[in-house]
Amino acid sequence: MKNPYDILGVAPAASAAEIQSAYRKLAKKLHPDLNPGDKGAEEKFKEVAGAYDLLSDPEKRKRYDAGEIDESGAERPQHQYYRDFADSDFGHYASDGGFADFAQGDDPFADLFRRSAEARANRRGRDLHYRLEISFVESITGGSERITLPTGGTLDVSIPAGIVDGQTLRLKGKGTPGSGKGGPGDALIEIDVRPDPRFKRDGDDITIDLPISLSEAVLGGKIRVPTPTGDVTMTVPAGANSGTTLRLKGKGAPRRGGARGDEFVKLRIVLEKPIDPDLRAFVSNWEAGKAFNPREDIAR
Repeated sequence: MKNPYDILGVAPAASAAEIQSAYRKLAKKLHPDLNPGDKGAEEKFKEVAGAYDLLSDPEKRKRYDAGEIDESGAERPQHQYYRDFADSDFGHYASDGGFADFAQGDDPFADLFRRSAEARANRRGRDLHYRLEISFVESITGGSERITLPTGGTLDVSIPAGIVDGQTLRLKGKGTPGSGKGGPGDALIEIDVRPDPRFKRDGDDITIDLPISLSEAVLGGKIRVPTPTGDVTMTVPAGANSGTTLRLKGKGAPRRGGARGDEFVKLRIVLEKPIDPDLRAFVSNWEAGKAFNPREDIAR
């Protein structure tokens, strides 16, 4: 450990006023609040604060000068054998005494340092981060999930209707406890929405690719269509083609103000397998069908 007089740049016979003056000059220069991100300055400030904590206390200084305690404030062993100089766990920079003394002055920087000291004494707790996987349907309808914490405890999370993948929920006061008057941190829950093979989301609207039979396409009729809130009945118009898109109003995700997006149903004609012999025979003899060219516009 370094000699505290050397750290402050004063002689061993320096007065209390000289020691305080030296500390103030170094503190202004090295304080972390004035040197953000400078780890070197931060470490030097810790040394200066530790040295001043020792030398500003008359009793500690007297005992240090007499060789009764070392630079950290730890008791020196009675017998000066090599084995007696094992590393001590005593907190060299545990005290804020010197810092507090500096913050009490009329110096222009005093208020800054005073606020910094108060902030450390009343520090807010840390935020805790979690990921929560939910289904696509739950992201639309909302719900409730429970997270099991590494400590074995649980955290109940209310899922708002319409939440999107990657959105973060903040649970106030569910982080680590703070110190002094500092309140607890928050729990930040990042939502991971599992894809659903039936639905795709575009903003507040939902799209589904829905297979229909040849009979339903030619003749039309009523069919059941899945939505995130349950199946509904929809009418397919006669003569519908693959790619025809129908709209189910208000079956999408919730919007602000109480409105909802829509669900768009894209039809896709699917033939049964194997092909029915009667259908094969009909198409084979269907001259008008053979004459129709659905790619006529593309060929131009």
